[in-house]
Amino acid sequence: MLLKLLIRNYAIIAGVEIDFSKGLNIITGETGAGKSILVGALGLILGERADSSVLQDTGQKCIAEGIFNIKNHPGVKAFLQENELDEEEELTIRREVAANGKSRAFINDTPVTLVQLKQVTSLLVDMHQQFDTLQLGNDDFQREVMDGLADNGALLKKYREAYSRYSHIRKELKEAKEQQAAFTKEKDYYTFLHRELEEANLQENELEDAEQALKLLNNAEQIKSSLSKIYYDLNEGEQPVVQQLKTLGNLLQSLSEYHAEVPPLVQRLLSAQIELKDIANEIDRLNDNVGLDAAKLEELSERLSIGYKLQKKHGVQTTAELLTIRAELQEKLNHSLDLDATISRMEKELDAGLQAAKKLAAELSAQRKKQVTPLEKQTTRLLNQVGMPNARIKVQIEEAPLDANGSDNISFLFDANNSNRFEPLRKVASGGELSRLMLCIKSLVAASVKLPTLIFDEIDTGISGEAAKQVGVIMKDLGRSHQVIAITHQPQIAARAETHLFVYKKQTGGAINTHIRILAGEERVHAIAQMLGGEKPSVSALENAKEMIGMD
Repeated sequence: MLLKLLIRNYAIIAGVEIDFSKGLNIITGETGAGKSILVGALGLILGERADSSVLQDTGQKCIAEGIFNIKNHPGVKAFLQENELDEEEELTIRREVAANGKSRAFINDTPVTLVQLKQVTSLLVDMHQQFDTLQLGNDDFQREVMDGLADNGALLKKYREAYSRYSHIRKELKEAKEQQAAFTKEKDYYTFLHRELEEANLQENELEDAEQALKLLNNAEQIKSSLSKIYYDLNEGEQPVVQQLKTLGNLLQSLSEYHAEVPPLVQRLLSAQIELKDIANEIDRLNDNVGLDAAKLEELSERLSIGYKLQKKHGVQTTAELLTIRAELQEKLNHSLDLDATISRMEKELDAGLQAAKKLAAELSAQRKKQVTPLEKQTTRLLNQVGMPNARIKVQIEEAPLDANGSDNISFLFDANNSNRFEPLRKVASGGELSRLMLCIKSLVAASVKLPTLIFDEIDTGISGEAAKQVGVIMKDLGRSHQVIAITHQPQIAARAETHLFVYKKQTGGAINTHIRILAGEERVHAIAQMLGGEKPSVSALENAKEMIGMD
């Protein structure tokens, strides 16, 4: 419940601090005193849009702060734990608005986002403002009423999880089929390209190796001639280089006894001779292996011709790139086969998911339908109580395609004159009728669901007399199990208050500001008498006010 509301520098409020009690809290005051301004400031705490125009003094920031008791509120405590926020028995929510229009939100002095603020306050406060009766004609609101009465929270969560899985599979299946359709258009072309590369049967570095081998074959005669000459000069000429090195080595050897540095040089000459002889033998071997092979030349030329055509077709330069393209095409063709299998599997999963969602949707629908007759009867009874004896409501539930809320279209139909002509609420109900109907429905839902603090901003618009008295009775009943805060102009409703807050304007230091105080005793009697009989209430008005309050 809301324990305290503090407002600073908001519109004509310089600063107020309001303490609320359990049960029914009524706020009254003259028109323009600032009653709805209080609701506007409370809206800041609930995450509504901030506007710098509300600042009374642009030199200071606007502050709205609410303190809530959450001792018996596991939902709020779970939210605090999930968001790693301090958990205490009291929750302080603060909103600050600067002169530039920027705002900041805090939960227990920790900065939070507006999304987080709205999430937590939706668990704490249900605020009904003057024009929120339009919600009654909203399909979502009507469904929420039926689910609230049926206590469908757990079942609805289970259904939405099933529907979410079904929707996810349906989306993935659609994407897979789109991929399949797109690939099918090009599958024959990919198959042709892959078959062409497969038939070429290129091996790693084959084209580069073939180019080198072809170059060797085309120059075999020149290569053989050069190798023969080199071998001859090294090993068989008139003065073979190898033999000359041997002779020179022997000559140098003869000098070894005369100079200590000669033997190493002799060894080096010997090594050079051995190395050159080995080179000559290697050249001779190469020479034996080089020769013109017409068949091989033709084979290489043909392979290169095939390879060059494929390189040109695919716009690449190497064998490795062609092999990569072949692998990619193979992967695409494999993916096509995998996609067929995947689609087949997903279609089975989709059907199973649909059946699971339909089963839960049917359970939801059955639970909602069980509440139709009780809701119609109890709402009609309450409408009669608040001065609408001929008004009736009819709940129509029709089958609809599956969506996130089940398979029902739910409509509240209204007959204000017992004519048996039921029409959609938004078409036939007046503002005053909608206000009373909204109160009746919320009071029924509140009896079934643990609603948070209920705030009504002038829900009694358009009613008076006995109807207003009965609205007060309903609000008083609501207050037995909920904290209710209501702004009203009706004395019959104000008289039911457990805490009566009076809003008034007062000039202080040259400025007019809104103030608020709790009324009790004779002061409260006088305020209600003024609501009955004007600024200077008569004796009868005062007596009537006492009777309303239940005083002697």
